[in-house]
Amino acid sequence: MSTLANNSISPFVSKLWFTEDMMYALLSDGRELGVPILWFPKLRKATPSQLNNFRFIGNGIGIHWEELDEDISVAGLLAGNNDR
Repeated sequence: MSTLANNSISPFVSKLWFTEDMMYALLSDGRELGVPILWFPKLRKATPSQLNNFRFIGNGIGIHWEELDEDISVAGLLAGNNDR
């Protein structure tokens, strides 16, 4: 018997925070992702205030920064996609 769960429901972001070089996302399934801000040029150039001015979209399947015109999906983060 497999120990892997077959879950067709995609996780959503429940919390997002930043350090100087990293963006962290807590997912609804308990995973915590950390990705370098360098992966996203618009985020890399943003001020701390701009970074924290985001909203979750699609019930948390994505993150949107209006002022930066940036959107990042959970699926993209899990796949290792970036904007470099």
